[in-house]
Amino acid sequence: MPRRHPSHLPRTWLFTDARLGDALFAAIAALPPGSGIVLRHDALAQGRRWRLARRLARTDHLLLLAGSPALARRWGADGVHLRQSQVKQAAQAHRLGLIVSMPVHDAREAHAARRARADLAFVSPLHATRSHPGAPRSGPPPGFASPASRAAIRSRSAG
Repeated sequence: MPRRHPSHLPRTWLFTDARLGDALFAAIAALPPGSGIVLRHDALAQGRRWRLARRLARTDHLLLLAGSPALARRWGADGVHLRQSQVKQAAQAHRLGLIVSMPVHDAREAHAARRARADLAFVSPLHATRSHPGAPRSGPPPGFASPASRAAIRSRSAG
């Protein structure tokens, strides 16, 4: 699947995981055309996760796989969602022509995402979420939402 230019990154994103259950495809059907999907579903057996990724790659949505850049490329994703512990894999993802996104929960992670030249940062939690129970509602990290930092990396609110 060809890489979509980072200047055309979607404004609307869906993060998947097993908690969506049978509602996953209804949620995807409700997305505006050209939205983005970050496929997590880490607990799925490899074969089932691959089949889900292949199905999602055939939609009109941009697909980022949470995992390794090599796996994202092999499975036909448009890009990779790297967790902070995977920041060193960003260079490989760029070499493979993948879009790179990263989560940002604080200023330290915002700096790491900028250093990694991530195409997109998902800033969270802005509100209480199931994926971050008890985490303080933070809003963007200090300095992250400034015009200078927005020029360095695109961001989207998550949660």
